[in-house]
Amino acid sequence: MEFQNIETHEKDGIFYITINREDKLNALNIQTLSEIKTAVLAIYENPSIYGVILTGKGTKAFAAGADIAEFAGFNNVQGTQMSADGHAVLKTIENSPKPVIAAIYGFALGGGCELAMACHMRVAGEKAKFGQPEVNLGIIPGYAGTQRLPQLIGKGRALEYLLTGDIMDAQTALQFGLVNHVVATEEVMHTCESILNKIKLKAPLAVASVIRCVNDSYEKKADGAQTEIHEFGNFFGSEDFIEGTAAFQEKRKANFKGK
Repeated sequence: MEFQNIETHEKDGIFYITINREDKLNALNIQTLSEIKTAVLAIYENPSIYGVILTGKGTKAFAAGADIAEFAGFNNVQGTQMSADGHAVLKTIENSPKPVIAAIYGFALGGGCELAMACHMRVAGEKAKFGQPEVNLGIIPGYAGTQRLPQLIGKGRALEYLLTGDIMDAQTALQFGLVNHVVATEEVMHTCESILNKIKLKAPLAVASVIRCVNDSYEKKADGAQTEIHEFGNFFGSEDFIEGTAAFQEKRKANFKGK
């Protein structure tokens, strides 16, 4: 795949997506979001990929927000479409059957914070900054920031940051549950890889199923508990279940095939 605004490569089963607009602090224009969606969709059914790391070029910014110059002149129809398209991109990430981890250096603001929240996990460098400062522009978050931030840090805290536009440092983000880990800048990528290398040893079908069940618990049109019951039952008789239980009883490591 060839892209203009992102770089991609695969190494040892991990698919790396890097937003390559360092001179713009990796601001998310419409094309960049479209390219991210295309890249993520391409790994859905790729058996050689077991995880994704999404990051931004350089250490100044994961993504410092949407590209304001691009949408400053939009009318309400164009703005509505922009938001709907952004929601679709981030849903593609959230619904990926392969875990996606955001490796966050520097600023993750506005659309960048929303992009990070759509990932299944977040690892931040110690200098990372988070926020939804859209109210300072006379607008609100448009890529589900008003939805995912309360899920991650709670309604009261989320409202405070959404309404004030305040910026959150990395340690506060860790304390509030916005990120999974805060590490030294040079350890961010290694930490992401270590998490995915643990997941690599697990049954791929079970990993994808866990993601579906958890996502459904937040979907208004779905019943997460019923999804779990259905998914749980489907595993009986699967090759991975037979292998996993046999390996446990034989006190050896399981060799999962994703079947």
